[in-house]
Amino acid sequence: MRPRLVVDRENEDTPPGYATDGTLLGGRVKFRQPAKGYRVAVDPILLAAAVPAGADERVLDLGAGAGAAALCLAARVADCRVDCLEAQDQLARLAAANVTANRLDRRIIVHVGDLRRPPSDLPRGGFDQVMSNPPYVASNAADAPPDASKRKATVDELGIEVWIDAMLKFLKPRGRLTLIHRADRLDQVIVALGQRVGEVTVIPLWPRQDEPARRVIIRARKGAKSPAQLLPGLVLHRPDGAFTEEAEAVLRDGEPVEP
Repeated sequence: MRPRLVVDRENEDTPPGYATDGTLLGGRVKFRQPAKGYRVAVDPILLAAAVPAGADERVLDLGAGAGAAALCLAARVADCRVDCLEAQDQLARLAAANVTANRLDRRIIVHVGDLRRPPSDLPRGGFDQVMSNPPYVASNAADAPPDASKRKATVDELGIEVWIDAMLKFLKPRGRLTLIHRADRLDQVIVALGQRVGEVTVIPLWPRQDEPARRVIIRARKGAKSPAQLLPGLVLHRPDGAFTEEAEAVLRDGEPVEP
């Protein structure tokens, strides 16, 4: 059996009142997360739905938090294996507990560590897919949240170039990366990808039909040369604020974001 958490096991339990219990994918995934600070919205679920992983492929989730994207991907893609890397020890412990609660110990392993100095048991060039929901807000434009954990999760103190470099280093030749980011930082993501990838695909996520996209999903293939594509994207909300049928299919029913 794969170990569920690669970390010092001493004092593993989270403090009383630290976390709340909930579910993802319409109840298919049990999910604990911090009661305060950064809390999961739809972004990691959409990210997982856009990863074109196949059965038996090995996937790395960089900046995994409490494991939302990894859990949703494992629920959708049978037999894929997911390694999670999370820098915050307490979030990693929550992720490990979530893995066990969903009986996914054989398919998901959680590592604690810095993506700039990753654990030695995460092989460079060893993954078919790498996904990430990195911090969105540029450090020079941020009013930093007072909560330290939320600040680390939302403020990009490393720079998007560091995240993308790490994603590419972990990918096998011709492997695929998938990330979700703010639409107004798409240009920075494309510049950071540079000439190292091809088959770049951009999927806009529209809040409503008549509103500009606020998020984009970017997919790319390491070492490929094919041209980029801009896809129609996904409209998340109807005029009354409820999710569209297409968004419900992804967020509640576990359907993939169309390739």
